[in-house]
Amino acid sequence: MKKLLTVILIALGLNLSAQNYIEHKIEEGETIESIAKKYLVTPFDIYALNPDAKTKFQPNTVLIIPNSKIKNEPIDEESKELIGYKTHKVKRKETLYGLSKKYGVSEEEIKKANRFLYSENLKKGDKIKIPRYKTFVSKVSLKNTVKKYKVQPKEGKWRVAYKFGITVAELEALNPNMKPILQPGDELNVPNIEDQDEKVIESEYDYYEVLPKEGFYRLKIKTGLTQEELEAINPELKESGLKAGMVLKIPASADATSGLLDVETTNLESKIKNFKVKKLALMLPYRLHRIDVDSVEEAKDMIKKDKLLPIVLDFHVGVRMALDSAKQLGISTNLKVFDTEYQPSTISKILSDNDFSDYDAVIGPMEEKSFDRVADGLRSDRVPVIAALNNPKEIYANVFKTIPEDKLLQKAMIDFVKADSLKTKVVVIADQSHKATSEMLKKEFPTATQIYSQKDKKTGKDAHFIYPVQLENVFRPGKTIVFLETNNGAFASSVISMLNAHTVDKTEIVLVTLDKNKAFEGKDVDNNNLSNLQFHYPSAHRNFDEHKSNGFVKAYKKEFGVSPSKYVARGFDITLDILLRLATEDNLYEASNEVVETEYVENKFRYNKSLYGGYVNEAVYIVKYDNLRIVEAN
Repeated sequence: MKKLLTVILIALGLNLSAQNYIEHKIEEGETIESIAKKYLVTPFDIYALNPDAKTKFQPNTVLIIPNSKIKNEPIDEESKELIGYKTHKVKRKETLYGLSKKYGVSEEEIKKANRFLYSENLKKGDKIKIPRYKTFVSKVSLKNTVKKYKVQPKEGKWRVAYKFGITVAELEALNPNMKPILQPGDELNVPNIEDQDEKVIESEYDYYEVLPKEGFYRLKIKTGLTQEELEAINPELKESGLKAGMVLKIPASADATSGLLDVETTNLESKIKNFKVKKLALMLPYRLHRIDVDSVEEAKDMIKKDKLLPIVLDFHVGVRMALDSAKQLGISTNLKVFDTEYQPSTISKILSDNDFSDYDAVIGPMEEKSFDRVADGLRSDRVPVIAALNNPKEIYANVFKTIPEDKLLQKAMIDFVKADSLKTKVVVIADQSHKATSEMLKKEFPTATQIYSQKDKKTGKDAHFIYPVQLENVFRPGKTIVFLETNNGAFASSVISMLNAHTVDKTEIVLVTLDKNKAFEGKDVDNNNLSNLQFHYPSAHRNFDEHKSNGFVKAYKKEFGVSPSKYVARGFDITLDILLRLATEDNLYEASNEVVETEYVENKFRYNKSLYGGYVNEAVYIVKYDNLRIVEAN
């Protein structure tokens, strides 16, 4: 047996030698990342040859290090040494730029030799010193391990990282000033590997960075792909296993919204373990510079006329009440409030005057450009930025989007209807501008009847009406689900009235929509009709039930004498959720995965890491009209 082992080791040694592998003995304080950097390979390269290193990484262990794919031939590098100065008397019309070209030195080098030029302009008669240098040329290695790469159309950070076999974090480290959203033609630093070693980017695939603590189960929920399917597309997974930072190839058709599963509400209060003081920043457009605080009447008048300020103040009250509730649970908070004045320039000043690197989260701002500026400015420190009252278009990696996306609302409504085993028929009524929506619903419900609004015979434009005859013989005894898709109030009112007239005898009509907009709130829309039709729609929030005991509502009524607005409730719900999540983990990222769903007064939260950015709330309500009240549908 010993002889056999010896032969195997010798053979292995010869094989490794033939392939030019390197042996490395782990020293105290070293990490896989530091060793990989030393030998110009990636951690995944090392794990592939040393699978035991995942669990047994300790000093004196010998690792097998593969050849680096990075080219590192010595290159010529110039260096220069200051050997003295030449005096120059400035002539008429001479400039720093002209002198720098004449003597072959930079303008900055001339200024350093003549400090007065930092505060004064060059003028005729000045005697200045021009530095003189001696140039040396030497062979230098480790200077060409990085090369320049121009971003191609449709390439993002994930695709570029995948192409060159590195993580997104490594790509960002190579490019500190890299834009959050790459544009074709952007020039990046990438590993200087041979062209044939670059991975091929295939248009039918998307690329995704694996998150910390993300396993195959979470990826299955997020992408709809099993472990076997992911390994078939990414063969390296079988050798290295799933590691944070890896960029995986996934089919472009993968359903990123497949995570809309039923999840039990998590009681975070029972999981509190982190009692460190939480540091929050609240950035809202109070615009106090416009209010004369010395005049109470003028201040009151301003609040009445300003449509934005009441929303901001209500939200702020909700935040303060959440801090009080958290304090009763033993969670202390250091809150700093900033007036953004609804101006991006003010945000720039706030960011430059304050250090947010140790903040646990920043709530706001509301204005889109200001929000993007804050999110971009704080992403290098991984400070979570909460989109509480806005819906940002660009979701940076540190953004938490609290308002569910429209496609999630639509999917929730469709899934709700599909789950109704009592439905006998589906009808889709849409105006001309919602034909695409109607066709999408037809694919989801192949037997559905489609009805479109009529066009004006002269102009060909949408006339926004249907003939009563179009609804004849459409409804029969039993239950029929009717989707109404429109933004036109008159059309909505007319159709709702017609449908209400058909709810006779044993004919039950349930009205639903994918987008509950102002068309359903018009003065001509009768709420009695909506209640009679059991109007259902998806929503990011629900109305609190005044018939049930609620400590928050009770406390608010006691202090202010009225029921809290939805903005007060939102400020309370979002802030308390943030504090409770921070109290259960070390940071908001670790406390926000798709298996944790929380619910408070009017809002619930289940965050899922977007395939291409930050965290998106996927918790959605289906609500309905019931006896002139809006309640959560069962």
